[in-house]
Order: sequence, then C-alpha cells, then structure tokens
Amino acid sequence: MDSLKLIAQDCIKTEVPEIEIGSTVKVHVKIREGERERIQIFEGIVIARRGSGISETFTVRRISYGIGVERVFPVHSPNVAKVEVVRYGKVRRSKLYYIRDRVGKSAKVKEQLK
Repeated sequence: MDSLKLIAQDCIKTEVPEIEIGSTVKVHVKIREGERERIQIFEGIVIARRGSGISETFTVRRISYGIGVERVFPVHSPNVAKVEVVRYGKVRRSKLYYIRDRVGKSAKVKEQLK
C-alpha cells in the first residue's frame, strides 16, 4: 500500500487550483478528435468535491439549452488543462445537490466578496 502512495505522489500536480464549493469556474478540458487536440471550456458551479490525493474529483453543474448538465473532473487529470475561478460563492454546505431541484433565480448562489 505504501508503494502505491509513493507512485501516486509522483503523479500529483503541484499547482492545484483553489476550487471551493459554490464557486463558478471555467474548466479547460483537452479533447482529442483523431490526431487533433483542442481545448473546450466547461463553465458552471462547483456542487461537490470528493476523494483525496490522486483520486480527488470535483463536480461542475451548468444549464445547457434548458437542461442541467453535470461533469465530474479529476483534480490531477492531465486532460484538465486549467481551472479558472470566475467568482466565489457564499454557501453553508459542502455538497450543493439541492440546486438540482431548483429552477430560475432560486438556483443561483450568492457571491462572496473577497
């Protein structure tokens, strides 16, 4: 088990972005189409973080054409090129799953002034 942790330590990125629950982020994801590679931006609210170490992930939710879309991104994935924080949200929960049931203005998160 210790040898697995040592291997995992080598794979962990040194620059981990400040991903907080409730913040709106832009995730730059590398997409491979045949031999070409491009970067696609997925913008939404961080509703959950889970795991630790190499297996840490965060879930981002956005509304696309009236339908809620959620994607789970590994923090230390080589396919995640960059994570930009657009704004910080003021929340009192560690998981924002209740946003799935909300529609309109009630689905918004208040902005935290930093």
